[in-house]
Amino acid sequence: MNVKSQTASIDTTDTNSSGEGWGSFVWFMVKLVAAVLLFRILVFSPFSIPSESMLPRLMNGDYLLAAKWSYGFSGNSLPFDVGLPEGRIFASEPERGDLVIFKHPIDGSDYIKRVVALPGDSISVIGGQIVLNGELVPREEIANFEIPVSRNTTCSWGADAEVDETGKELCSYRRLRETLPGGREIEVLDFGLTQGDNFKPVTVPAGHMFVMGDNRDNSRDSRFEAMSGDAVGIVPQDNLVGEAAVIIWSTDGGAEWLKPWTWFSSARWDRIGTQL
Repeated sequence: MNVKSQTASIDTTDTNSSGEGWGSFVWFMVKLVAAVLLFRILVFSPFSIPSESMLPRLMNGDYLLAAKWSYGFSGNSLPFDVGLPEGRIFASEPERGDLVIFKHPIDGSDYIKRVVALPGDSISVIGGQIVLNGELVPREEIANFEIPVSRNTTCSWGADAEVDETGKELCSYRRLRETLPGGREIEVLDFGLTQGDNFKPVTVPAGHMFVMGDNRDNSRDSRFEAMSGDAVGIVPQDNLVGEAAVIIWSTDGGAEWLKPWTWFSSARWDRIGTQL
């Protein structure tokens, strides 16, 4: 009888221990999910670059982190739509030259562009050159931008196809350096005169921002009327998601799942860790 009693006692203890173990695991997972969610909402969130509209600074195949605290927090900071009221808390305004991620004003998809003009600024474009508050934004031509041809990069109509000394195919683009008010310098690409190179003066409304792609002739930005899946128009600052901070991975698109060595050979190692 004593042995049976002790055995029963031991079995009960094991069952409770097992229950406590599962409870601890579930609680750990809840805390982990909450920590990841808070990190994405308040600290950093990952984004990928799917096009060449931000060349030469960002390439198709770049993966970056966006700082979520730079401009305040809103429903756009969440990785899903929970129907929060419009507006931002702890809101702050971007600066000219910032690389910003925002929600498209119509379809809500993520876009990345560079802030060029702020509320109250008058902006126009003449022959491809920005005119900000009545003054031409200075720009100078610098060495061409060259990028290797890959699955993620093809030569657009504005590029010269070249071959380097090793026989590798390159796309070569005309590159200029612009100096925004305040002295911030940015590099842009120019294919020649296109539809967006002449834009009549507009004044940026309160609470908005005028954004452009660095690849000026391959970007549907604030120079064009907002349309779903297309141009973004003049963007409300309440649509801000974050500020591009650092490139955490970059690939030329040559990786194949069944060939693990290509995961490394396709990486653009010189871009990983680049601060934006």
